[in-house]
Amino acid sequence: MTDASNTAKSNHGSRTVLGFDFGTYKIGLAVGQEVTGQANALTTLTAINHKPNWDKISQIISEWQPALLIVGLPLDEDGSNQDMTQRARRFGNQLRGRYHLETVWIDERFSSLAAKSLIIDQIENNPKLGKKNTKNDLAEDAVAAQIIVQSWLDNPDTAVTEIDKKNA
Repeated sequence: MTDASNTAKSNHGSRTVLGFDFGTYKIGLAVGQEVTGQANALTTLTAINHKPNWDKISQIISEWQPALLIVGLPLDEDGSNQDMTQRARRFGNQLRGRYHLETVWIDERFSSLAAKSLIIDQIENNPKLGKKNTKNDLAEDAVAAQIIVQSWLDNPDTAVTEIDKKNA
């Protein structure tokens, strides 16, 4: 059992968590509550010169007061690292360093694809949402973050901690 899952089990039911679907152009954010076991998409932030918008991230962290940050870890289909894997790890380390909050990574394979599918289903089932457009594309990143948070809420043992990362 990882340090993150030990902490999750000992504090189960009381924490707010924030999740991030990291990208160099956009970062999706979602919030989750252990008490309900549910995650919700929050927003998508646009990067500034390929760097996170730290001012907006600080505002969201201040507003939600999370006890844990979850960063999606992009891996190839076979579980191996890809170009974005190290960038996502670095982003998580920056979050930890800036905000002094426990930070874990979780396998995000297929979260963007699942988010796109979910949004398309919602559009098809609710004509009021309109056709796929830029707003939906932005929502896709927030929904991907929601899927990342929900994955952790459903199974915190899958989180990769700083200690585990050395062996990854």
